[in-house]
Amino acid sequence: MPTFAPPAIHYLASSPDPGQAAAAAIFGAPLDLTESFRGGAHGGPAAVRYMSDGLESYSPVLDRDLEDLSVRDLGDLTLENLAVADALDAISTAMAHAASQSKIAVMLGGEHTASLGGFRGVKRIHRDAVILQVDAHLDMRPDYGGQAFTHATWLHHVGQQFGFDIVHQVGLRSGDRHEWDTARRKTAWSSTELSLPSSVRERIGSQPLYVSVDIDVLDPAHAPGTGCPEPGGVTFRELATFLYSLEGLRVVALDVMEVSPNLDAANITAAASAKLVREAILLFGA
Repeated sequence: MPTFAPPAIHYLASSPDPGQAAAAAIFGAPLDLTESFRGGAHGGPAAVRYMSDGLESYSPVLDRDLEDLSVRDLGDLTLENLAVADALDAISTAMAHAASQSKIAVMLGGEHTASLGGFRGVKRIHRDAVILQVDAHLDMRPDYGGQAFTHATWLHHVGQQFGFDIVHQVGLRSGDRHEWDTARRKTAWSSTELSLPSSVRERIGSQPLYVSVDIDVLDPAHAPGTGCPEPGGVTFRELATFLYSLEGLRVVALDVMEVSPNLDAANITAAASAKLVREAILLFGA
């Protein structure tokens, strides 16, 4: 059983009976060890929970309400003083725990390195799971700044451990020449567009799908509170529309990463993340 610290604010969460399967199980992964530019992502889970407190439980787009679901907030992982490898192991255990007790497991980040641990955890429960990365950056470098495990390399390690043929990427607009070449040659799908063609959806089929969202897929005007903002991104409405387009796929886990509240004027980025998580729970947990 992973060790969690209880959150100050539960994420729009009811309290289902401990023996009852939840529609969604949420946990925070306040990892902030390998940021390459601006730090602060350890505060992401708390900031997203804080902004969730101002949201309605009802989605007019989906005509669904969190009050009709059982949502369990497990709290934040205790990651202080852990090396990156140990932190990833703890995150993997937490994700497996959340995925085993809910229709959709949700991780609040934290730097994107945590998603390597998250996907490892999902693979412990759903061995045939594939991954969809929604991100401005490819994150496929073999190493960055002399470090093997960073938020710029995590997807490289996913490919090395599980194969690049299970990797799908959308919204991309930043990476080095080697990353772009790897993405074009090896992944199942890689695109600068925020969309999945019908042929790609058909290949994914009924396989369990892990959706990993780096909030910097949004344009910095819509998400200033992130470590490596990249101009030329999408609006929140476009990102939400893409999320809705995934209905019908078997999404078993989702994370929203790289929210840095110390960089986030007026909590703009945390608010976008909180609403995206609400919509995902109602879309895939109901």
